[in-house]
Amino acid sequence: MGTVTVDSLDLRFASRHAPDVIALNNLSLEIPDKQFAVIVGPSGCGKSSLLDIIAGLREPSGGVCKLDEQPVNGPGKERGMVFQNYSLFPWLSVLKNVEFGLSLQGRSARETTERARYYVNAVGLSSFENAYPNQLSGGMKQRVAIARSLANDPEVMLMDEPFGALDSQTRTVMQQLLLGIWEKEQKTVLFVTHDIDEALYLGEKVYVMSARPGRIIDTVSVDFAHPRSYELSTSPQFIELKRRIQHSLHAEVHKALAVAAA
Repeated sequence: MGTVTVDSLDLRFASRHAPDVIALNNLSLEIPDKQFAVIVGPSGCGKSSLLDIIAGLREPSGGVCKLDEQPVNGPGKERGMVFQNYSLFPWLSVLKNVEFGLSLQGRSARETTERARYYVNAVGLSSFENAYPNQLSGGMKQRVAIARSLANDPEVMLMDEPFGALDSQTRTVMQQLLLGIWEKEQKTVLFVTHDIDEALYLGEKVYVMSARPGRIIDTVSVDFAHPRSYELSTSPQFIELKRRIQHSLHAEVHKALAVAAA
């Protein structure tokens, strides 16, 4: 199972010489098992902080975060994290990077290698398994990061703008790859992005956050059938959902800019 429940979450950063910064305020949401959920919101609204709390990397100031009704009290193998900056070990090959987490689980060397090789192949890098990160493009590095997370068999995948640094063409390929893997693996996914088109193409639900202090201000159901294609982006329903999210975000972006300039 992989149901994520966030109830009345608050996050406050104390400052010695200035007022406290309230990053999240009374934020609640529930992501059912196997759902592909996407969060969009203005810069600085607390999207990454929310993922950190669910990952167990940061403690909230108030409220609760649960996975399958059990409180999150730190990192755990049931949650996998994919960051924007790849976070690969430069001294390890592609295969060894994917094996790394498995090797800490007490699996046999044979099982570790077989499972890692399966996911390296799943992301289309079987001919690069002995290459090192400095020999890979940005998109290939992110494929390794996704393979490493999947190989550990998490119940929930947390993805913090994983394609934000990629060029448009590579980003499209990576979106299609990720969606194909999710359709097969059926993990719970919580994906953060600034790109509304990306959110609607990937997600089953899109959660829109306010400017800081972050909270959920709209929940958009995306009912397009699977498998999906980019022809969706020209459909009337896609355009209407995009307009709805843009409308929700417009005032919040201006609020965020005003706070940043103050």
